Amino acid sequence: MNLESAIKFHSPKSPQFTDSPRATASEALTGADVMAAMGMAQNRAEMGYSAFLGKMGISKQESDRAINLLTKYALETCDRVAALRKLESDIKPAVVQVLATYAYLDYCRSAASVKPCDWCSGVGFIEAEIFTIKSPLAGGVRRNIREVVRVRCKPCDGRGIVSAACNDCSGRGKALDRKKTKAQGVPVMGDCKRCSGRGYERIPSTDAHRAVCEVTDLLSLDTWKKSVKPFYDSLIGKLEVEEAWANSALRKVTA
Repeated sequence: MNLESAIKFHSPKSPQFTDSPRATASEALTGADVMAAMGMAQNRAEMGYSAFLGKMGISKQESDRAINLLTKYALETCDRVAALRKLESDIKPAVVQVLATYAYLDYCRSAASVKPCDWCSGVGFIEAEIFTIKSPLAGGVRRNIREVVRVRCKPCDGRGIVSAACNDCSGRGKALDRKKTKAQGVPVMGDCKRCSGRGYERIPSTDAHRAVCEVTDLLSLDTWKKSVKPFYDSLIGKLEVEEAWANSALRKVTA
């Protein structure tokens, strides 16, 4: 059983709480077997298991646990980055927590995710200038009147949020390779160049930098790009590795 199969046991829709259809086979897992397997997998790969459950929206508590575990890991390894090592002891934990939180949010993002609309900043409305022509009732001169009004934001249709799916591949991760298509004369699909085959747009690392700047102004943008951003990216990779380890651990205990 893998992690995706384990999701259904957190919100079962039928009284049949087992990993296999009803049968007389001895290898069918009972509900107690499944729960024990989940506990063993979480014990062996706590960060990856909690991160996955949080990403799938199973529990806010698991999300918080994954962020706390990632923060602890980041604090143990951040001294390899000179810019972070030089931070004061009362500032460093806050900065590392911001990095861990944004790394987890980026890890959780998918083509089904939504993000605040950049045009209206998540409000759903924007201010626009309009001009109206006022005609005099009896003679006089017609006037053009300039007004600033709130209108519904068109990109998000007033919702304040837009899809995080890549615009070029519509979240599929595959797009038409125009160069190869023209050379071969038949449609050729390849990894989307805009999203690198992910199917969605990642959270800009500058968002994490702006959040860090609210804690301290000691990390300039140049310092962020040269040394802190690679460390931030490694935290995202750490979550992906831990999820793979959790999936492997669950497979082993249910084999």
